[in-house]
Amino acid sequence: MDEIRVAAIGGSLREESYTRLACEEALAAANNFERVETDLIDLRAFDLPVYDADEDDAGEAVAFRERVDAADAVILGTPVYHGSFSSAMKNALDYCGFDEFENTTVGLLCVAGGSFPTTTLDQLRGVCRALNAWVVPHQVAIPRVRNAFDDGVLVDDDVRERIDTLGRRMVEYANIEPDPRTIEAQQNVGADD
Repeated sequence: MDEIRVAAIGGSLREESYTRLACEEALAAANNFERVETDLIDLRAFDLPVYDADEDDAGEAVAFRERVDAADAVILGTPVYHGSFSSAMKNALDYCGFDEFENTTVGLLCVAGGSFPTTTLDQLRGVCRALNAWVVPHQVAIPRVRNAFDDGVLVDDDVRERIDTLGRRMVEYANIEPDPRTIEAQQNVGADD
């Protein structure tokens, strides 16, 4: 078995981010397998100006894309802002395309201060379909996230089990045989670039 690279993109810019903590937990579960390398891609660490298609190599976009492209499986972790995913995540995904995501296994994770965070996951799933990524069925939504952590430590065993399952699925399905392109991917502008 070749080495499997699992990355998690932490879509929160907050210093003390529950999203980042949840991504770290998922990567730790992936690390329980042999021959797995993990990478937390923390968006706070990258200079990614607001995306401009005329300047798609702006800031540290090339370095960001290289880290995403190197992964066999990618977890997209985001806080829920106004019923959607964060602008930092949207901006980062705009810098990526088919080169980084086509036929890549993707896992979805979101955290919310309130309840009903699943529309965020549905929206991310749609973005991934447009990039022809393969999204695992298991996804993690953590409502009322403050209750799951105590001073930066995950204390909710149910949440831990769901996050750990996502981390394991990233390894188990990292090299799944790709399906034919989705209709969303076929119709995506730039699909034939």
